[in-house]
Amino acid sequence: MDMRQRIGALAGEMLQKAFPEAQGLPEDLAALLEVPPEKSMGDYAFPCFKLSKALRMGPPMIAKKLAESADKPEIARVECVGGYLNFFFNRENFARELLNAIMAAPEKWGASQDGNGKTAVVEYSSINIAKRFHLGHLSTTVIGNSLKRIYDFQGWKTVSINYLGDWGTQFGKMIAAYKRWGDKAQVEAGGVDEMTKLYVRFNDEARENPALEDEGRAWFKKIEDGDEEALSIFRWFKDVTLRDAMKVYDVLGVRFDSYDGESVMAKKTDRVVRELEEKGLLKDSDGARIVDLEPYDMPPYLILKSDGATLYATRDIAAAIYRKETYHFDRSLYIVAYQQDLHFKQLFKVLELMGYDWADQCQHVAFGMVSYEGQAMATRTGHVVLLDELLTRAQERALAIINEKSPGLENKEEVARQVGVGAVVYATLQNNRIKDIDFWWDRALNFDGETGPYVQYTFARCCSVLRKAPEIAAAPDYAALTDDEAQALLRLLSRFPEAVAEACLRNEPSIVTRATTEIAKAYNKYYYEHRILDDDPAATAARLQLTDACRQTIKTGLYLIGLDAPERM
Repeated sequence: MDMRQRIGALAGEMLQKAFPEAQGLPEDLAALLEVPPEKSMGDYAFPCFKLSKALRMGPPMIAKKLAESADKPEIARVECVGGYLNFFFNRENFARELLNAIMAAPEKWGASQDGNGKTAVVEYSSINIAKRFHLGHLSTTVIGNSLKRIYDFQGWKTVSINYLGDWGTQFGKMIAAYKRWGDKAQVEAGGVDEMTKLYVRFNDEARENPALEDEGRAWFKKIEDGDEEALSIFRWFKDVTLRDAMKVYDVLGVRFDSYDGESVMAKKTDRVVRELEEKGLLKDSDGARIVDLEPYDMPPYLILKSDGATLYATRDIAAAIYRKETYHFDRSLYIVAYQQDLHFKQLFKVLELMGYDWADQCQHVAFGMVSYEGQAMATRTGHVVLLDELLTRAQERALAIINEKSPGLENKEEVARQVGVGAVVYATLQNNRIKDIDFWWDRALNFDGETGPYVQYTFARCCSVLRKAPEIAAAPDYAALTDDEAQALLRLLSRFPEAVAEACLRNEPSIVTRATTEIAKAYNKYYYEHRILDDDPAATAARLQLTDACRQTIKTGLYLIGLDAPERM
C-alpha cells in the first residue's frame, strides 16, 4: 500500500467532485503532496496553490471546497490551513492496512517494477592495475554497490562495470622493471606491494639512466602491437591486482559483471577518431587533435596527442558507444569524484555533437572527498589509508567492543565483521554523496548515535523481541497501535517505498540510509515507551506484527546500502 498514491488518488476524486468542470489540472496529484514538518499538522498536506490558476480561485477557498468532498474510511479528518489541505489518517485502519500490506511480502516492501524493461549500466570502483586499493576508492565502490542494489530493487536490469585503469606507458615501465629485477615468486607472494616496489625502483633508476624511459616505452609499444610476451606479463599483472582487490570486494560484498577497462577500449578508438573526422568535429591544435567546445563555455576536448596517441578521453567516448551498443542502456552512471565534473560535461557534449541522441542518458554521479580523522588523503606525501587495513582495523575494533558489551555472544568474529565493515560503509553513505567525508573511528563505531552499529543493533533488538514472543492465536487488535509512537513508526514505514524510489531517481543512497535510520530511531522510542509483550494477546499480536515489519524493513534498508543485518549483537 503506497499511502502517497492513495492520498493522491483521493485528492483527485475530491477535485472531480468539487470542481467537475475543471480543466488544466495536474495529472499526478500524488507528486504534489508534502509531508508536514509537524505531526500535529497531519500525515500529508496537499498544497492548493498550483490549482489556483486553473480553478481561478484562491488557495484557501480551494482547500475549503475540497475538504467538503472528503469521505473515505482511511481518512479520519481533513483540515484547511491557509492554502493547504491536511490529511489525518484513521489510525486503526492505517495500521491494519499498512501492516497487512508489508507482511504480505515483507522482503519486497519498498520494491517496485518501475524499472521493468529498462537497463542501467553502473560504472564504479574503477581501480588502477598494480596500485593498492586505498580509502579514496571507498566512496565510488560503496555508492556504486548501493545504487546497483537500489536499481535492482526497483526492477531495473543492472550491469555493474569495474572500469580498470590498465592502459598507459607506466605498464611498459613495469614490464621493463620486472624483466630487469623482478622475481615471479616474489610478485605472486607480495602482490601489488611487490609490483609497486618494482615501479618505484624503475623511476628512481631512470633519473640516473634516462635510457630506461625508452625501454619502458618500447615495452608499452609491444603491448599495443600484441606482442605475446608483453601481453602475458601485462595480463598477469592484472590478475595479481584483481586477486588482491577481490579480498576487499569480498569483505564489502561487492560484485561486478564486467572488468573491461581502458585496455579494451583502446582497441576501439580508431572508430571514434574516424567518426569525429567524418562529422567535422576534429580540429588541429599545435599538432594535437581536439573537439572545440568553446561555444559551450568549455575548454577543448583532447582526442589525440601530437604523437598520435589516444587519451583516456578518447577511450571514454569509445566506452560509452560500446556500452550503449552492447547493453542498450536507458541510464549509464559514472560514479566518479566531483573533480571530474568538467571531464564528464565535455564527454557528454561530444557524444551529443556526434549525433548520439542517448547522450542525455549518461549521468555523472559525483561524490565528495574522503579524509581520515582530519587529514586529507595524499599519495605524494605518503598519507594513504589502505582500504584492506582500514576494514581489518574496523573488525578488530568492533570485536573489542563486542567483547566488552556482549562477551557471551556466539559467533563474535562474524558479527564483528558485519558491524565493523558496516560502520565504515554507513559512515560513507550517511550524508549526501556530494559532501566531503571525514572518517573518525569514535563516530563510526558508536552504538548510540546515528551509525551503522546503531541501526544493526535495532534490527537485532527486533529479532530478540520476536524470539522471546510466545505463540499467539489471537488476531491483531490494531487499536493497540493508535498511540503517537506507533503512528510515528508506521508513517515512516509507509514512506520507505518513497525513499527507495527517490534514491533511485536521484542516485542518492543516503536517502535510504536516512529513512532506515529514522525507522530504527522510531522503533527504539516505541520500544522504550510501550510494553510489547503484555497480558492482552490481541494487542501483543499487533505490536509483534509492527516489530516484524520494522525488522524486515530495516534489514532491507541495510541491504540496499550494502550492510549485513546480524540477528544477535
